[in-house]
Amino acid sequence: MEKFYLKSMGCKSNQFEGQIVAQNLVKDGYKQVFKEADADFYILNSCSVTHKSDDEAMYLLRHAHSLGLKTILTGCIAQIEGANALNFDCADYVFGNEDKFRIAELLEQNKNYSVQNLMEKNEFCEATLDDTSKTRISLKIQDGCNNRCSYCIIPFGRGKSRSAKPDFIINEINKYTERGYKEVVLTGIHIGLYDGGLLPLLQKIEKETSIPRYRLGSLNPHEITTELLDFLQTSEKFCPHFHLSLQSACNLTLKRMNRHYTVDYYLDQIEDIVSRFDKPFLGSDIIAGFVGEAEEEFQTTVENLRKSKLSQIHVFPYSIRKGTLAEKMEGHLPDKIKEERAGIIKEISAEKLKTFLESNIGSNQEVLIEKHKDKKTGMYKGLTRNYINVLLEEGHFNTIRTAKLLQLSENKIIAK
Repeated sequence: MEKFYLKSMGCKSNQFEGQIVAQNLVKDGYKQVFKEADADFYILNSCSVTHKSDDEAMYLLRHAHSLGLKTILTGCIAQIEGANALNFDCADYVFGNEDKFRIAELLEQNKNYSVQNLMEKNEFCEATLDDTSKTRISLKIQDGCNNRCSYCIIPFGRGKSRSAKPDFIINEINKYTERGYKEVVLTGIHIGLYDGGLLPLLQKIEKETSIPRYRLGSLNPHEITTELLDFLQTSEKFCPHFHLSLQSACNLTLKRMNRHYTVDYYLDQIEDIVSRFDKPFLGSDIIAGFVGEAEEEFQTTVENLRKSKLSQIHVFPYSIRKGTLAEKMEGHLPDKIKEERAGIIKEISAEKLKTFLESNIGSNQEVLIEKHKDKKTGMYKGLTRNYINVLLEEGHFNTIRTAKLLQLSENKIIAK
């Protein structure tokens, strides 16, 4: 029996797909191992969102190759690079983003390369996951992206937007509920592009499933409509956790990024969300040091982020992606400046997260207990609806209970 070691990088969708890759290989007679030295194959389910992720992927593959393992490169790097990836000195096999679900078949056929043209794909690949080991599970409902943000390479790695059928989603959620899951996270590359609209899908989930909780993946600001918020405000299942793909807090920068909204629009939107929900978690993505970002533009972003009611900011230094519009723009900044600006935004994020967590002290929150007692604290770990990690002295794995949030401990809250 041949053994494989699998490493998945990047977003929740890629992590979800990596679980399916492993599941399929096990079904096909391979054995999954969790130490590289025990494997025959090293499978890297790669991410190409930044040049750092590319560099990390190449480091991991070369390391595995140096151990004498047969290396399989899949994921977004394989998809974007295509046949060129066969020239890498560390990739023995190259399989694209949809080909990774049939690795055993390709190996049996002695193929070392298979990358489909996802721009020609119209159907969503409805791969299912049988895992039953956790309390929360991601469900991929959409793939690909039709937008052309000037900095982004992902459409080349994922193709055009394709959506799972509503009945498939409902059946998957009901299957997970029967297996004991208490929460599902609806993920995708751009779930705001869900075919037929996200709102009708969520209304269907509300009526036709008994899952206690669900969360949404990242959304662009203009995709969070008044109608969507009206529904979510009355939902019994929705967790008040929003992740906004903002990318900048300066209109001039947003225009160069080809993002079709303004800062005032999404700041007002954030205020609306905060007014509708009890202590909602508002995460965001920001790119620091984008092409042509003058000091004045960066300071505008800093000022707007500070005054916003965001809970946390995930920041990336801008990374040149070959083949994007931004690659050819004038005004690329030195890495040092990009890193410095990212550091400033990270400090703002830390302050905002601390403020958000402190604002929840004394409140009663519904907690899903996700882990048994851990070795470090001897306490149970749980997650509130509004995305706060809590520690509890008493509890039972995979149960939901109400707890009072008492004391901040790093980025967790001790509850009782």
